[in-house]
Amino acid sequence: MGKLINPATGESAAEAHATPVGEVAAAVRRARAAFAEWSAATPAERARVLLRLADLVEADAEELTRLEVTETGKPAAVFRDGELPFAVDNLRFFAGAARSLDGTGAGVFSAGYTSVLVRRPVGVVASIAPWNFPLVMAVWKVGPALAAGNAVVIKPAPQTPGTTLRLAELFARAGAPDGLLQVVLGDAEVGQALVTDPGVDMVSVTGSTETGRAVMRGATGSLKRVHLELGGKAPALVFGDADLAEMARGVALGATYNTGQDCTAATRVYIAREVYGEAVEALHGTLAQITVGDPWDPATDIGPLISAGHRDRVHGFVERAVSAGAAVLRGGAPAEGPGFFYPPTLVDGARQDSEIVQGELFGPVLVALPFDGEDEAVRLANDTPYGLASSVWSSDVSRALRVSHRLDVGVTWVNDHLPIASEAPHGGVKGSGFGKDMSQEAVQEYSVTRHLMIKHQAPEARESFRPA
Repeated sequence: MGKLINPATGESAAEAHATPVGEVAAAVRRARAAFAEWSAATPAERARVLLRLADLVEADAEELTRLEVTETGKPAAVFRDGELPFAVDNLRFFAGAARSLDGTGAGVFSAGYTSVLVRRPVGVVASIAPWNFPLVMAVWKVGPALAAGNAVVIKPAPQTPGTTLRLAELFARAGAPDGLLQVVLGDAEVGQALVTDPGVDMVSVTGSTETGRAVMRGATGSLKRVHLELGGKAPALVFGDADLAEMARGVALGATYNTGQDCTAATRVYIAREVYGEAVEALHGTLAQITVGDPWDPATDIGPLISAGHRDRVHGFVERAVSAGAAVLRGGAPAEGPGFFYPPTLVDGARQDSEIVQGELFGPVLVALPFDGEDEAVRLANDTPYGLASSVWSSDVSRALRVSHRLDVGVTWVNDHLPIASEAPHGGVKGSGFGKDMSQEAVQEYSVTRHLMIKHQAPEARESFRPA
């Protein structure tokens, strides 16, 4: 791994050393040993540890902010006042969910037998987290897995290990069994060793669709359970009766939050043809008001992209779109000076089948396209390999609901884009993966149902089914 680069300056910020591949198996064994104790703990005991962890994370806000901002370049105010409190809320939710993972019982499945369905933890979970939301994604991985009674070995992204390492330190201080949460560092080689380790029972990944495919291939050898939250290409559908000023604010935020490095980002805005010009003008004006700059400046709205390579990748999408006939209405060129900054960019005139419309760009670039009627809007919105998020903008409640039901995605927001809550499941379909983060459904993802069947009054007729 070596040096960690501050994206806002392009300079070295710290050093991190990869876990030797040979030590990955040892981490899994330590997690397995801790699992025996943790899985036997009562839900109340697990909840108490998670609640203490939430308190420790909340109290450690200054250090966690320093680490996250230095490694990602995201605005300090956005992380400290938004993402960090949300991560704390997630942990407190999962603490409560640990005490609500109930099975069911019944006595009528078969006469003379009582069947009891119970939820049990999977075992050792290997988690691979991305670089765009290091702390929040780590919490989304370890929170539900630990609440369900599992042990976790997590590999953060090579660029952003700091807050995950700090989270593990705080978890140990919260009273967790030694080895219950292991952190391994490194690139794809370390990730592959973790995914294929025979001591791992389940793999949970947030990352690109290609990463998800590689993980699925690696997990097939021992038939591990797989949980994938992958890429996205979220459409925003703007109808002629929408409040265009409100739409412009919501879609612009949805396209540029975290510098567009968000799998639920609004990347395609489909606009009813009769209001296309007015809506594009509103988006242009709103994007122009977004401040790009120093992450530590309270006035900054968005910071840099994660790396020089990623900035070049984002710009490559825009350059190729222009070469194919699209027009850049604002932005569209890397900022001069240190750091990996890229301005909010608005593109017009791209084809539906073009790379910039179909591919996951992962930057602050919004592509505007017109549509004629509901059917075409839905067809265009569904016409990508992804299915994670979307939004519908209309003052007609019936139309908003009707269109929302037709979109092939995991979540649809109406007259907004991006809001989430700990109680609401997050996950997609198609190339965006399967499985849910957050909510009680996430805790269930990390558990299995077992059937206990207890004989208490078997009828005489059943004796004929027994061997002589």
